[in-house]
Amino acid sequence: MNIGEVARQSGLPAKTIRYYEDIGLIRPLRTGNGYRSFQDKDLHRLAFLGRARALGFSIEECRALMSLYNDENRESSQVKSLVQLHLERIDDKIAQLQSMRATLSHLADACAGDHRPECPILDDLAGVRS
Repeated sequence: MNIGEVARQSGLPAKTIRYYEDIGLIRPLRTGNGYRSFQDKDLHRLAFLGRARALGFSIEECRALMSLYNDENRESSQVKSLVQLHLERIDDKIAQLQSMRATLSHLADACAGDHRPECPILDDLAGVRS
């Protein structure tokens, strides 16, 4: 398969596939003229990476997951540990987003939203306390 075909089948942009090759996450064969030649195993790896990235794993976490996936002697505890760390970061991010939402909701409620220039939202952003 060429890069266009593997991009279509994997759902990943060709640019992303080239990047994954540049950083060593995939290693497609090269033909005599230098073109990439993707095999089914490359497509499978790309689907794996696409799913992992969609779940928010970093490139380095994807590298670790791919290594574990390819290691027949892995222990599932290694995979679970990596996922639990990722879940902790997600929970932290959710807490941050909930705090941001609460602050913005409070500011929106405090703003009259009328023709007057006074705006507690802008005051808060500027660090002005009433």
